[in-house]
Amino acid sequence: MDDQDAGTRMGPFFTKVKSFTTWAGKNADGAIALVLAIVVGGLGIIPGDVLPSTFPEDELISGATLVILALVATALIRDRARQEPVEKAFTTGALAELPARLESLDRLESLVEGTRRALDDAALVRVLGSSQEIGAALKRAREDTSRWSFKGGTGTFIRAVTLPEVVAAARKDKRHLTVRLEIIDPANIDVCESYALYRRSLSDHPDGTGDRWSLERARMESYATVLASFWYRQRYGLLDIAVGLSGTMTTFRWDLSDHSVVMTVEDPNRAMLALSGTFYYLSCDTELRTSLEQARRVPMERYRSAPLSDEPTIEEVLTLFETIDLPLPKSYTDRDIAHLTRKALRARDPYGTAPT
Repeated sequence: MDDQDAGTRMGPFFTKVKSFTTWAGKNADGAIALVLAIVVGGLGIIPGDVLPSTFPEDELISGATLVILALVATALIRDRARQEPVEKAFTTGALAELPARLESLDRLESLVEGTRRALDDAALVRVLGSSQEIGAALKRAREDTSRWSFKGGTGTFIRAVTLPEVVAAARKDKRHLTVRLEIIDPANIDVCESYALYRRSLSDHPDGTGDRWSLERARMESYATVLASFWYRQRYGLLDIAVGLSGTMTTFRWDLSDHSVVMTVEDPNRAMLALSGTFYYLSCDTELRTSLEQARRVPMERYRSAPLSDEPTIEEVLTLFETIDLPLPKSYTDRDIAHLTRKALRARDPYGTAPT
């Protein structure tokens, strides 16, 4: 039993000896240098009269020091040799590929960010599927807006609903209002004929105004929008309004405010809505600005030169259109001009909930 206990107690000792022996074998040069350093250090602190007179202390220390330095140098060279493969592996392996990996990561991050923005924009652009939805969207767009941009046909809905409401709201709050309108040129027979033919091809029945589409109606609707623009400009000093006359027609209509853009077509139950700040909204804003710059501008700055009464007379209307270099057709009778004035100031909503 005692021998077994002794063996048990000696076990850890032999384990430590074995570990030290393994370490010393792998680091022989360092171990020898360490032992020599201890011996030399010990000799250095022993008094000279203690050692035999024949013991070459100085020579022994000098020789041992050289041996230690040689062993240290050997250890350094060996460690350097061991590190070179590792350094080479890092340099030619993972580290060498690191710039390419980082660049790939940047591209991936950019792709993810672009996809996220596209999804966010898609979530804020939706299709409206009924005239009630379209009417509600346009109503929300008119609320407290400081700007309105329109591009479309003749601007009938603009005169009937949009312009009166946004001007009234701005006057109530005594704030500035910017309006930009682009409609077909009433002096351009070709574009007016094309627009009337397009509208008539979709429906040959009278719309909410009670009229069918024809060349003469298309021209009169556009003239009425010009007249309404001057009438509102003369009555609200904080209204900045611009009108452009286009030589080409579009099958789309854009109504853009501070809050959103609503793009409508001839189908009163189909439209597209995008909120401000989205890619579609910003793109439409750029399109409307660029298109208006290319249209024939109506000289709205001449609004003081041809004043209009609250109920403009025939002479006032004729003078206005002469002043802005957009004379009315000579075929227009007094009755036609009176009808034009009613369209300008008391336009009927052609759909009730959708623009035209």
